[in-house]
Amino acid sequence: MKTTRTFPGIILLGLGLYFMLQRAQIELFPGFFDWPTILCLIGIAFLVPAYAGGDTQSILPGVLLLGIGLHFHFVNVLDLWPNNIGIFILFVSLGMILKARKTNAGLLPGILLFIISLITIYYDHIMSWLQITNTGMADPGKYWPFVLLAIGIYFLISKKD
Repeated sequence: MKTTRTFPGIILLGLGLYFMLQRAQIELFPGFFDWPTILCLIGIAFLVPAYAGGDTQSILPGVLLLGIGLHFHFVNVLDLWPNNIGIFILFVSLGMILKARKTNAGLLPGILLFIISLITIYYDHIMSWLQITNTGMADPGKYWPFVLLAIGIYFLISKKD
């Protein structure tokens, strides 16, 4: 019973504090009163019962919402912060890895998504490091969606041991 009351309690506490600070015009950092802060609060509300009460199903949505909120706060502030689809894949993979740590199952998909996210985020740097230029047929980035499709089909049709 306590776990079912933790999530709404955290949401109400977070929103109450948020609106109290807004009413008092106390801005903790520039952009604090934007919608990404609400996403962060909801993400934290998912993560607290996940780690305090053992609700492992809340880890992935908590990490995803917190990560998306942090992304939209950081993307305009930090020049080094990546702004492509890879960052969202990174948050999904981190959520899956953290959930796998708690449940001792499902680590491989999280690691695969983590690798894919890093490749996606740093694709231009990797290609320049490998000294590969985008010259039509020689572009390996053209074929990676097919590799992902093949791996996904393999996981769907392969039998469990």
